[in-house]
Formats: sequence, C-alpha cells, structure tokens
Amino acid sequence: MADQRKSGQIREEVRQRYGEVVRRQSTGCCGSSSSCCGSKPSADLDLIEKGVRLGYTVDDLLAAPQGANMSLGCGNPGAIASLRPGEVVLDLGSGGGFDCFLAARQVGETGLVIGVDMTPDMVTQARESAALASHTNVEFRLGEIEHLPVADNTVDVIISNCVINLSPDKQSVFQDAFRVLKPGGRLAIADTVTTATLPEEVRQDMALWAACISGAAFVGDLEKILQEAGFVDIRICPKDESRQMIREWAPGRNVEEYVVSSTIEAVKPGH
Repeated sequence: MADQRKSGQIREEVRQRYGEVVRRQSTGCCGSSSSCCGSKPSADLDLIEKGVRLGYTVDDLLAAPQGANMSLGCGNPGAIASLRPGEVVLDLGSGGGFDCFLAARQVGETGLVIGVDMTPDMVTQARESAALASHTNVEFRLGEIEHLPVADNTVDVIISNCVINLSPDKQSVFQDAFRVLKPGGRLAIADTVTTATLPEEVRQDMALWAACISGAAFVGDLEKILQEAGFVDIRICPKDESRQMIREWAPGRNVEEYVVSSTIEAVKPGH
C-alpha cells in the first residue's frame, strides 16, 4: 500500500508540475514582463540555444508549431530513430508535441505519429498546435505510459524524451512498449540515468523526481528491465557532457554527480 501511495504521489506531482508549465506559457505571453510578442523575442532565442545543446538543428527548432517546444527534454530522440516515410511512431510523454511534429515531417503523409501524455493541459496544447499548423498525420491521446491507449503490434518506432524516468513503474512502461511495437519495431529514447547511488534525501524529494532526477534508473537496472520485457540489441549510451545541463536543473544540489542524460535503443525481436 505504501508503494502504491508513493506512486500516486509521484504521478500527481509530475502532472501538476507539467500542467503548470502549460498554464504559465499560455497566461504569461504578452504580459507586461513578457517578450514573446516581439519580432525576435529573447525567449525564442533562449529556446533555440537550449535546443541546439540538446542536439536539434536550428531548422528543427523553427519548424515546429508555436508553443510546441517547451524545452523540457534531455536529448533528441529523433537523431537516433532513423525514421522512414510511412512508419507509425509513438511518443511516450509527448508534452506539447515538439518531437511528434518533427517526427511527422520524417514519416510524411503516409505515416502516423501518436503522442501519449497523462497531463490534460499538455494534450490540449498539443492538439491546438496540431490544428493551427494543419498537421493531419499527428494525433494526441490522454493516457499513462504504463498503460498505453494503443493497440497491440501497431507501432514501428517508439520515441521518448526525458519522460520514462518520471514513471515509478518502469517495468510496466517497457512491457507495454513491447506490446504495442510490431515485430522488428524499435525504441529510440533520450532519458536520464544514474551513474552513482542517489542520496536518500534526493530520492525522496518529490520536486526532484518531477525534475527528472530522483526517478532516473541505473544503466544496469535499465538494461535488465529491457531484457525482461523481451527486447534485444539493447544499447544504452550515457552522455557525460550532459552534466552541466543537469546541474542547471537543480542548482546547488550536486545532482550532476549522480545523473546524466543517455540514449536508449532496443529492438523487439521479429522480421
């Protein structure tokens, strides 16, 4: 019961945090202290700089609909996804839809991109962005990544950007990811991982969990979870150069000594 109660607390903290991100964005624009109405606002330049640090091109950052890029990731899953025209892509924790819109450009009109997020405000924002940009090959669904609202064996590629660490039940995440992938389907994920044991006070800090720190898994534990879910060809590549970025997420807490971003790739056996 205690574990279930903590899992519920974690989900609620995450849902509230990311719902607030959307509400700040929608209410802060054009206020007296906002610069988002200028011809070249500093906020946009800020997002571009952060995006380039995460591995996106300037073209990527300018191509997505306004409001989709909330600078919430820790990498660029599209850089390792090798998406092809006609593929079906699923984004776990799609947020404002940024990675979905980039994937939609790559799979084209014959493909489909599905974004799943548990935060209603995020799903609403992403749907509005898709409608404004007239994207017809992207759809957004409300749901939890442990229990995906997606049919079995229907997805070619699963992407995700700094979201799976937020789940208190990573085994269920990867088991359900395995379920919805077609045989031969693949994972292309950017996420945080731990390289040393997190201090207890960090692990118990709900705010740091929602900040993509406390829920990060050890590389070895993550590999075991993926194997138990049925995946093969597993490659987990921590990025030591990401420590400066991680430091900025929780200044003064020394979390960069324990956590880095990483790419995570794996394949569902099949043809």
